[in-house]
This record gives sequence, C-alpha cells and structure tokens, in this order.
Amino acid sequence: MHAIASFTLIPIGSGISVSLYLAKVEPLLQASGLTYEMTCNSTNIEGQWDAVFALLKRCHEAVHDAGAPRIHSCIQVGTRTDRSQSMADKLASLEKHRVPE
Repeated sequence: MHAIASFTLIPIGSGISVSLYLAKVEPLLQASGLTYEMTCNSTNIEGQWDAVFALLKRCHEAVHDAGAPRIHSCIQVGTRTDRSQSMADKLASLEKHRVPE
C-alpha cells in the first residue's frame, strides 16, 4: 500500500535546538530511495507503507544514537485505494484550484 506521511521528531532532554538531530536524519532520507521533502517544521515522505515506517524507525534510532534520551513524534499518514497519488500530484491539484490574486 502506497503511503504519504508527514512526521516531526521532537528530541526531549537534549536542549532547545534540534538541527543537530535533523542533520542525522537527512542522510537516512537520501539513502532510503523514497521521495521526501524536509520543511521548516516537518518532513514529508512517500512510498510503500512498510518502507515508510521502516524509515521512521531508522530516524528514531539515529536521533537516539545522537544523544536524545527521549523523542516525541507527530505522524500523519494518508493512503488511497481509489487511485495512485503522489505528493507532487497533491500539490498540482492544489495549484489547479488556487484562486488568482
């Protein structure tokens, strides 16, 4: 099953800045072969369900390995069975329906 997920990993007990931890996650995203997009507040990934959740697990492991004793995650996942849809498709649909300024 194809999934599009948005997730935020929040290290707890490791100070205020999280960029050190995100730097540990980015190489995992690149190596995964999945389509992804890092934003200022979350990361979007798409792929087969098992691959997406295996990547989320590796991200948690990397942040723990970087010294975060605890992580809070916010994860949103969308799936469809009526047709195939990618992150790019969703953005194109939004663009098509935007009202001109």
